[in-house]
Order: sequence, then structure tokens, then C-alpha cells
Amino acid sequence: MSSVAAPSLIEIRPYLSERQVADFHAQGYLAIERIISDEEVASIRATLERLFAARTGRESGDQFDLAGSDDEGKPAGLPQILGPSRFAPELAETTYRAHGLAIGRQLLTSATVDAAQVRFGGDHTILKPARYGKGTPWHQDEAYWDPWHDHNSISIWLALQKTTIHTGCMWFVPGSHRGEILPHRPINDDPRVHGLELVDGNITNGVAVELPAGGAVIHKERTLHYAAPNTSDIQRYAYIIGFSTPARKRAVRREVPWQDRQRTPRSDRARAAAEAKAAAEAQALDAARAASAAAAAPATK
Repeated sequence: MSSVAAPSLIEIRPYLSERQVADFHAQGYLAIERIISDEEVASIRATLERLFAARTGRESGDQFDLAGSDDEGKPAGLPQILGPSRFAPELAETTYRAHGLAIGRQLLTSATVDAAQVRFGGDHTILKPARYGKGTPWHQDEAYWDPWHDHNSISIWLALQKTTIHTGCMWFVPGSHRGEILPHRPINDDPRVHGLELVDGNITNGVAVELPAGGAVIHKERTLHYAAPNTSDIQRYAYIIGFSTPARKRAVRREVPWQDRQRTPRSDRARAAAEAKAAAEAQALDAARAASAAAAAPATK
């Protein structure tokens, strides 16, 4: 990463105008022509290129094909990495992250939610390979999330190169954030696929949001959105960060049959990695206890 310094929390000031805030709440999304410098765009992109090239997070289930069956040895049509800042901590120290927090505080606070409750909610990155990068079907982000809670969040989608219809820019349905979570299914109705799509994906009122490098688009958790395939000759990288307030527990679990029937290679790898980590931690604890007991035992001749 470059030496572009992120401002401290004390230095953060509201980033959006009153008009932009009003437009976001009316439409459910908002485009920003510039959120970070060209230098930070190049630095973040170089970091993500390195992570994808190394297939970082593959064994733990954090790197996978979002739109395919994720078979080993098969080129991914839509590679994604969950939590890239866990693998490259410098991503947490960017101006982008600081600006995102300021934006989250503006957009997520209300009469009942204080700005101090707004927290970083995670990050992920998506690569649409040149000429064959698959589309991301129409969906709502909250369809992926814990059905025992209702969520209040934003996602900020950063373009790391000029992003057009041909490279796979984002599309949104204005006002759709005010609706319920619609029925979804795994892409192509294949339970091995992590990605989701609307059961009725015949959307005719979507609006394309083309962005320059360093531009961003913000959207709510229920805003319908989509990105077309990348038919261009350039790699399309996007880096997404999320911010949220504490989720509200539901009295009754939301019906999410699409989640209940999924069994993906990604989740299998994640489960195996979690079990291996737990076993290693238990073994280390047992060894520490044995060593402590041996040290406390009286010496014998």
C-alpha cells in the first residue's frame, strides 16, 4: 500500500451534502464521482490483485467463485474474497475506510440510533475477469444474511478502474429499498452456488451507474441491484465495505428457503477450516494444562 494516511476519527467530518443524503433515502442508492485519490485507487487495486493471484483465503472458504459451482481446477467466472482486510491489514488503514465510516454515520443514524452505534460491518472484493467475467444477477444483500435479525446497513462499492456497462457496472432499482425481501434462489437454481438471484429476475426499470476510477456507489441492504458480465478487455475490480448499526432480533425467523437448501464447496471448506482451528486450539490448551500440572507437581527423587 502507498503511504496515503487515513484521517483519525477526530478529523472525520460529514462527507455528504444534505441533498445527497435526501437522494439516498429516497432512491436507496447514491453515486459519488470521487471518494479517494488516484494514488489510493492504485494502492488498493495492487493489494487486491496480489490477493487474487495468490488465491488468498481459498482453503478457509473466503475465496470462491460467487456465480459458479466453485470446482477445483476450473477457472472462476466471478472470483470473490470475503474479508480481504483480514489478509491485508493495510486495507483497514485507508482513507476509503475512514470516509466510509463518516458516510455510514450520516446515513444510518436516526432519532433512535446514535452515530456512535455505527460500526464497520465487513468487506469483500469481486473480480470480473476480462472478456468472460460473469454477471451478478439481480438480488438483495439482506437475502444472504441472518434470518433471525433485521438489519440496518449500507454497502459502499468502490470502482478501481473506469467502470461502464461493458465492464460490469452496477445497476439499481430506485426505491426498492423500501420493500420486503423478495424470494431468491441460488444462481441457476444450483444449491452448490453461493451467489443468489431473484426468483423473478425480470427487472425492466433498473438504472445503470457508470463510475470513474475512485468513484463509488452506496446502497441499502434491500436495494435491488445487479452487475452485467465483463465483455471488455480489462479486469474489473471492485472493493466493497459495509457499515451497520446493531441488528434487531426478530420474534420469528424469516423464511429463507434458498439459504436452507444451499450446500456449497465454499461453506464446506469454511466448516473444515473452523473445525481444524478448534481442534488445534484444544490441543494447545491441553498441552498448556499438562505443562502447568507438571510444573506444579512436587519433585521426587
